[in-house]
Amino acid sequence: MAYAGKTIENPISGERITFRKTATDTDGEVLAFDLELSRDGNVPGVHVHPIQEERFEIVDGTMRFRLRGRKVIAKPGDVVVVPPGARHKFQNGGGEEAHVRVEVRPALRMEQLLETSVALAEEGRTNSKGMPNPLDLALFVHEFKAEVAGPFLPGWLQRAMLAPLAWIARKRGHGVRYAPRPATA
Repeated sequence: MAYAGKTIENPISGERITFRKTATDTDGEVLAFDLELSRDGNVPGVHVHPIQEERFEIVDGTMRFRLRGRKVIAKPGDVVVVPPGARHKFQNGGGEEAHVRVEVRPALRMEQLLETSVALAEEGRTNSKGMPNPLDLALFVHEFKAEVAGPFLPGWLQRAMLAPLAWIARKRGHGVRYAPRPATA
């Protein structure tokens, strides 16, 4: 479970995330975290956030974004805002580690999405770019449908096309990761 000060690292994508403010801290208004991206680090693929805005403030290094089909190079002091529904991807655009302050509004379940992405990578359940394998991807897109979708087909169609794989994944026990957990006191 995410909390302010917790750091998670994705060994495949080169992302190191330190949570600054979680959904709990802000009543769901914002998730804020520091992203340190290795020299060859990148987000696994082009995606959209259906109802969330992402704000990237470059602290150190250079970042390269694809935003709505356009290339954007951002350096320290630059801010890149990705509006809800905008197709985007990002990666380190320089020769040294990049440090970026990220805010996601509203927070929704983005911290769980990030933690799940890291867990899948640590378990060897992603490809070499960090994209979950097909069975895990089918469950992932259903679980985090409010937070993320592929860029070209409507989310409902993506989930419908992946439904048979999700069924197989659940039958093989992969859905346990997404099962509701009892509240702790």
